Amino acid sequence: MSRDVTDVLLGFARTLRHAGVDASPERMQAMLAAVDGLGVADPAGVYWGGRLTLCADPDDIATYDAAFTAYFQGGPAPVPRSAGAPQRVVTLFGGDVADGGDSDATREVEHAAASDAEVLRRRDVTALSAVERAELRRLLALLAPSPSPRFSRRQRPAARGAVDPQRTVSRMLRHAGEPTRLARRARRRKPRRLVLLVDVSGSMAPYADALLRFAHAAVRRRPMTTEVFTIGTRMTRITRALRMRDPDAALAASGRVIPDWSGGTRLGEAVKAFLDRWGQRGTARGAVVVVFSDGWERGDSALLGEQMRRLARLAHRVVWVNPHQGKAGYAPLAGGMAAALPHLDDFVAGHSFGALEDLVGVIARA
Repeated sequence: MSRDVTDVLLGFARTLRHAGVDASPERMQAMLAAVDGLGVADPAGVYWGGRLTLCADPDDIATYDAAFTAYFQGGPAPVPRSAGAPQRVVTLFGGDVADGGDSDATREVEHAAASDAEVLRRRDVTALSAVERAELRRLLALLAPSPSPRFSRRQRPAARGAVDPQRTVSRMLRHAGEPTRLARRARRRKPRRLVLLVDVSGSMAPYADALLRFAHAAVRRRPMTTEVFTIGTRMTRITRALRMRDPDAALAASGRVIPDWSGGTRLGEAVKAFLDRWGQRGTARGAVVVVFSDGWERGDSALLGEQMRRLARLAHRVVWVNPHQGKAGYAPLAGGMAAALPHLDDFVAGHSFGALEDLVGVIARA
């Protein structure tokens, strides 16, 4: 199996993992071995090799089928060929050529298709064609951004953990004072809130569609613990609009409530409005807060630095996603970016699907 094809299969497994399927490194290795044995030129071999090794639960199958269709641009998931079916070789990404075994032409088509898919993951979203943007939207819908749970102060009965004196004594009294098995307790785990602040000013307009679709995927994943706001010349809450099931309808509804779309940039004032109205009252407290912005500030950069300091004191972790961070030669020299940088826990790129896929991991590890 060529290196390019291997990279594409591993990219599919990572996408599947971000969609909520437990595609562990061990399962990924098993998938590569299975696909190699079944034949990478056969879509049925790729489909069943991945499904039998990456899906650990029956509930994973629907997610797997959707991810396979979106990632490989194949339409309905393929099924194994019957014994007498005509033999055709279908390339990894849907190209159909006559059966020729492992001919040089087939390998060249596979190599080109695999390279195109990897390029799509790395290419800036502003440089994509209409077909590639449609593919990007399908892949973004599969992401499942969600922070890891937090421990609450409440305790629950558990098989392991600290001894629970009250339950232990109650159990002894039910047995005439005879000592029995020790009762134990552990702290409950609760979902941690995720807050997304998306810059929709003119300088961020080329990335706004992809970033809002990422936000929609986050809201769909955990609708009750995810909040989304847009920032530009003002702050606007769009969580309710993004709770719509269809991404296109959700973005259209969001656009109708955002008054400063492609306007100016006053990040300091917008972040202050968020903290005064929502963040200080509990929305940002203990949450993972992700800011999507290039850091251009037409207002007072010192005000933005002051508000980011407030936000850092409230939040569990502050992540700043800058589309220019992934470009060669970029340095955070803009006034707003330089003012915010000392108060960030993570400063990451957000210019491509691969960068947004990595952001899912950053949020989960937070």
